[in-house]
Amino acid sequence: MVVEVAVGTGGEPESSDSMRTFGAMVQALREHAGLSREELGERVGYSKHTVASVELGRRMPDAVFVEGVEEATGNTGAVRRAAAHLARQPGLAAWFRQWARMEQVAIALYTYECRMVPGLLQTESYAKAMAVDHVPPLDDTQIDERWAARAMRQQLLLDRPNTAFSFIIEEHAFLRQTGGTAVTRVLIDHILEMAELRNVEIQIMPLVQESHTGLQGPFQLLETPQNKWYAYTEGQESGQLITERKVVSVLQRRYARMRSQAHTIRNSVSLLQRMRGDL
Repeated sequence: MVVEVAVGTGGEPESSDSMRTFGAMVQALREHAGLSREELGERVGYSKHTVASVELGRRMPDAVFVEGVEEATGNTGAVRRAAAHLARQPGLAAWFRQWARMEQVAIALYTYECRMVPGLLQTESYAKAMAVDHVPPLDDTQIDERWAARAMRQQLLLDRPNTAFSFIIEEHAFLRQTGGTAVTRVLIDHILEMAELRNVEIQIMPLVQESHTGLQGPFQLLETPQNKWYAYTEGQESGQLITERKVVSVLQRRYARMRSQAHTIRNSVSLLQRMRGDL
């Protein structure tokens, strides 16, 4: 079985090939311009250590750094264009980054979640309420970065109307009322709004369900423009991208079964509306 496993350290994305490539280009342009790291740092307003970190692919450059290097190396446009292809996004865990890139071009994305409301459907207040209990604790910048990355991913629902999004969510994810009653009200209102999109289907798995095919845990399925299917599962501080067709096929069949076990789309909306009214 071919399974790619990535293990993170505290959720901070590590260096990527695109960061190292970008850094090597910055170094080549700097040397071509006859500048030392210290001299380039003085021109762009950063220390030589920051310049070194970017050149070695260890640090994600911000917009000020990119524009400063662009100007210092001749305004060719190369630095600006290369920066647009940097893969690392603050707020995304290292083990999730590859799947996030695949989401951007998917023509179908199916999600079963039993622990929480899926990230693509979360609200800011709900996401930040979950971050409060993160271990080890997160500072405000880390929490904001995580939400910014999640909010950017959520644009897929609106920006890709031809992509089919399907969600099966356990009823108890709402009954838990993470963050309190007010947070849950806003969350359900948002999900009901997303459920009105033609490319989004949301089903709720009943709290009491004698037959449940998803008891082995949450997972996601994705279809590429080339009609290839992949799966993704996530655990404690790790994630697995599953490429083996036989395994993906099993998960597809499980998801299909769960669709029949969950409330229908119409009844799921009605259930959410009733839960909203009870709050």
